[in-house]
Amino acid sequence: MTDTTQEQRLVDAARQGDEGAFESLVRLYEKRVFALAVRMCGNQEDAAEAAQEAFLAAWQGLRFFRGDSSFSTWLYRLTSNACVDLLRREGRHRAAAGPSLDDEELGCDVPDAAPSPQEEAERRELRTQIEEGLRALSPEHRQVLVLREMHQLSYDEIADTLDLDVGTVKSRISRGRKQLRNFLLRSGNFLAAPPSKETGKEGCQ
Repeated sequence: MTDTTQEQRLVDAARQGDEGAFESLVRLYEKRVFALAVRMCGNQEDAAEAAQEAFLAAWQGLRFFRGDSSFSTWLYRLTSNACVDLLRREGRHRAAAGPSLDDEELGCDVPDAAPSPQEEAERRELRTQIEEGLRALSPEHRQVLVLREMHQLSYDEIADTLDLDVGTVKSRISRGRKQLRNFLLRSGNFLAAPPSKETGKEGCQ
């Protein structure tokens, strides 16, 4: 029996009120749900609360789950919505201000080779700044950026997860990247592109 078939059987059983089947689904997804919630909420305490709310919403709404999308996609949507609700409720977000930047990728990938102690320290610092930058974003921009950059979902998957059109997803990701890039530039952890020789010559005249 494949994992997909097993999952579908658990979903079908849980829809009929089988609490044991739902507990199996919770065990199957709790780590991924919590990881998403931590990225969204910024701390483990709020993440645990949001994850609990998401699973509660899943249990209460499972009878209405029609299977138009996968169970995991539906659960991601509930988790993301729970995080946004918590952030709004507790007022723990602020809009990131600053000039718009270009649409280049963040370029935060790290090489696979074992880093030196100095490189590892720099990586930890950069990760910390990225986390702070994510917390500076609005919940709407943070959720799409986390799903895209941290969980590697495609634009279509994010649109399906959040019940948005693809154009809205792309727009939010673009704005979120600009704001996060600007945050890293201000913190000194992301170097702006150097001026071209032509620009440099003009500036000396």
